[in-house]
Amino acid sequence: MKIEISGKGGSGKSTLSVLMARSLAKLGYRVLLVDGDESNVGLENLVGITPPVHLLEYLGGKKGFKDKLNQQMMMDNPAGIFSGKQKIRDLPRECMASSDGVDLVIIGKIHHFGEGCACPIGILSKKFLSSIELGEKEIIVMDTEAGVEHFGRGIVGECDLVLGVIDPTAESFHLARKMEAMAVKANKELGFILNKVDPSIEPVMRRHLDEKKIIGAIPKDDLIFMESLEGRKLTKNLPEIDRICGRIMGGK
Repeated sequence: MKIEISGKGGSGKSTLSVLMARSLAKLGYRVLLVDGDESNVGLENLVGITPPVHLLEYLGGKKGFKDKLNQQMMMDNPAGIFSGKQKIRDLPRECMASSDGVDLVIIGKIHHFGEGCACPIGILSKKFLSSIELGEKEIIVMDTEAGVEHFGRGIVGECDLVLGVIDPTAESFHLARKMEAMAVKANKELGFILNKVDPSIEPVMRRHLDEKKIIGAIPKDDLIFMESLEGRKLTKNLPEIDRICGRIMGGK
């Protein structure tokens, strides 16, 4: 199963991506956590590992990857290691790092002023996801950039489930409606996770969403907030995350 985590900036999608990946690993799955956010940095800090070589850098950086695209010209083989289908075990080891039963892969980042758009990273994300053939007990959890650009790039089309992380802001509710409309066009299953929830505001949050699509609610947690704020390894497990993962994987 390939799960994509979406949401507005600051909604907590990176934090939930890490916590869900760990919870799924506890359920006995091999979990590949994919950092597909070209702008935000620090997912590796939340996991608690030294970052591996970025896939884009492994392929020669943006220029090297563009050269491979130009040479191949066939969208089903933009780079040598993504020719046809492959397993997680086939990925280059220098592009993976592991902690707490979770393997991390970073697609690529924008590093410098004036280096241009993130289109190569989007193409690489899409082709990476489409090339991976998962085994019965293997799962990909992909943390995406803020907003809905990954819908426009077609990355969503390579996933089985899209999870929208909704925090208590009007912007999140507006983005949820956009995600719903785009998920319908992409013919993809969409669910919502309420985050940073206080009992006094949870009813208000639920009124803004399709109740049938809400698969769980995560309470505000001071420790997790501070660890995320300071870019430290997340140390706490939440039963609400375990219940969400159990619900998602029920019967699978």
